[in-house]
Amino acid sequence: MYKSWWKILASVLVLYTIIGGLLIEVPRLPILNETIRNLYFHVPMWFSMVLLYLISVIYSIKFLNSGKENDDLIAVESVNTGIICGFIGLATGMMWAKFTWGAFWTNDPKLNGSAIATLMYLAYIVLRSSIEEDQKRAKISAIYNIFAFPAMIVLLFILPRLTDSLHPGNGGNPGFGGYDLDDNMRMVFYPAVIGWILIGIWIMTIRYRIRILENRRNQID
Repeated sequence: MYKSWWKILASVLVLYTIIGGLLIEVPRLPILNETIRNLYFHVPMWFSMVLLYLISVIYSIKFLNSGKENDDLIAVESVNTGIICGFIGLATGMMWAKFTWGAFWTNDPKLNGSAIATLMYLAYIVLRSSIEEDQKRAKISAIYNIFAFPAMIVLLFILPRLTDSLHPGNGGNPGFGGYDLDDNMRMVFYPAVIGWILIGIWIMTIRYRIRILENRRNQID
């Protein structure tokens, strides 16, 4: 129980997010209306994804310094979990775009950058599966990962701010917190961010432990 406190906290926060996100009153804004509730699910997914990718690149650097297999496993499972968060972020974003912009996908730099970043990390997975020798696979994928992370930051957070964008917080548009994130929404949004991030890390640790067990079984066989 002592070691699992953060998992209990994650479960409570996400349960609170789901219930509060659907029931607590939100601002009645033009166009957005009730779809603003998607903020509790869409944005935290991107935060979780970025943090997991950051963990991945940190452990890729650690692997290049130490050569330890466990560092490589944490790196790859962080990417695997981050991609899941990324797909959920894309799906919730497309649903939101349909109701607010009239289409599931628009030629928006934020959306295009998100898609390219996701493809970059899918390429990371393909790269790993194409190399059979363990140490060579780990080293090459670690180097790729180190370069992919700053490219992802540029695509998601820098380029959209330099061009016209429909996305809040980019292209001169104010972010949600600047004009319509009221106290009721803050009561749900901040716990949602923490809760979903913890859930993402929890999933990553489960996948990591499964990978260790699989490797041990393969060594026995």
